[in-house]
Amino acid sequence: MQQYRIAVVGALELVGQELVHILEERKFPFSSLELFTAEGAGGRSVSGNRKAYPVQPLGHASERNTFADTDIVFFVEGDKISRHLVPRAVEAGAIAIDSSSVYRTDPGVPLVVAEINAADIKEKHRILSSPGCSAIILNSVLNPLHKVNPVKRVVISTYQSASGLGQAGVDELTLQTQQILAGESPRPVIFPHEIGFNVLPQVDVFLDNGYTKEEWQLFEETRKILHHNDILVSATCVRVPVFKGHCQSITIEFTREINPEIASDILAETPDVRLVDDTDINLYPQPRMAAGTDLVMVGRIRQDVFNLNGLSLWAVADNIRKGTALNLVQIAEEINKKGWLKAKSQR
Repeated sequence: MQQYRIAVVGALELVGQELVHILEERKFPFSSLELFTAEGAGGRSVSGNRKAYPVQPLGHASERNTFADTDIVFFVEGDKISRHLVPRAVEAGAIAIDSSSVYRTDPGVPLVVAEINAADIKEKHRILSSPGCSAIILNSVLNPLHKVNPVKRVVISTYQSASGLGQAGVDELTLQTQQILAGESPRPVIFPHEIGFNVLPQVDVFLDNGYTKEEWQLFEETRKILHHNDILVSATCVRVPVFKGHCQSITIEFTREINPEIASDILAETPDVRLVDDTDINLYPQPRMAAGTDLVMVGRIRQDVFNLNGLSLWAVADNIRKGTALNLVQIAEEINKKGWLKAKSQR
């Protein structure tokens, strides 16, 4: 079995730390694991189940040919870093698996949700893009239903946790909660307004069309993932004072008539989806329930009262694990399974 040399750019981010754990948990075959973070933040380490891995400042990656001996580089540091360093990784002969938005709409780069469209990955691809966590959650629900009864239109409201902005978002929610309880007035830094005990109908920046970047990405990414350019997606993305876990209220219009029983049967048979739906005992998905799992949990499935071709439902997943880190590792597993990457040490 080949053993790959792996690098993670953004290892001190919540996703980066989770990525290290998942690589170990799933026994991905690596001989070395180099971790990088923002310049000036080195000297720390990320502890996995096997060992603690030292973290180097990203400045080292800019100053030397860091990726010359690397086979796979995971990028979880954000758009600016990916735009600068993904081409360097590819030039050095590595495969870049990127979680930023930089390459998601690039027609030459596959946008992959492993359980949905892994077949889009070809041997020639050196850059592979992972969708936003909200798109992964949404399409994990849409895809199995779409294959049976094509989706025409989706209206979605997301309720996204503070961890969507990384550790800094979690820290700001924690601080503001403490300040408000102490009778103090918080000053927002990461979020545009107070997030403690508040709800913000803004995730990312506003575009000229009135949608935010996050909302518009749900429209574009869904079409690319499902290979269906006629699907309409109208989204409202909301930041809520929850530490981890993204929730979605989804209304779907299908091509033909559908009912909750049919949809429930389909979703119950989908490997990465868990049906959690028994209103008789107040059972439905919640962020705390989904935390730490590899599943998208779905419940509150009901008929759209205005449309026999429509359903409304509720979906929840761990945005750090299921929504991001797991998919990145699964993309690498697909490449390994296909035998498309020969470790540099064995060339």
